[in-house]
Amino acid sequence: MSRIGKKPIAVPNGVKVAVAPAGKGNLELKVQGPKGELNSLIKGVVSFNISEKEITVKLNPKFSHLTALWGTARAVLNNMIQGVTEGFSKQLELQGTGYKMNLEGKDLVLEVGFSHPVRIAAPAGIEFAIEKNILTISGIDKQLVGETAARIRKVRAVEPYKGKGLRYVGEIVRRKEGKKAVGETA
Repeated sequence: MSRIGKKPIAVPNGVKVAVAPAGKGNLELKVQGPKGELNSLIKGVVSFNISEKEITVKLNPKFSHLTALWGTARAVLNNMIQGVTEGFSKQLELQGTGYKMNLEGKDLVLEVGFSHPVRIAAPAGIEFAIEKNILTISGIDKQLVGETAARIRKVRAVEPYKGKGLRYVGEIVRRKEGKKAVGETA
């Protein structure tokens, strides 16, 4: 039994959820809310009971060995509902002497020690905001926000000796000790 799959999902006011067959045994989830609309494909091993205030997810008995997909389907739907009502955001912090970041239109431009600036275009549905050395990535799709943050962080990940580079806000970087000079023996 899936502990996550059994939990009902509360549907806030102003949110509409629709489930439709999508072929090849898949289901298409559509969630509309005040911040926008999200679509997702889910394997057809689960069924959704939609009422006015809550949604329950049930596992098809002939797929009882796929309980992990039951919890995954419930988590995906819950994230979609949370995204269209509140949205998601991740924050990256830039550390390093001479490292800079700025916005040109909707594009992010990073100057992180390469011979050229690195330009990253914002995917559809993602917004960038910069305040001092903190970059905020926000949007309604949790997966896209996390993927964009990881892609940006990968441009110049934190190096362990001086701690320079892009890191998530609150991330702890284990620092390494550098080379030591050979001491004189008397």
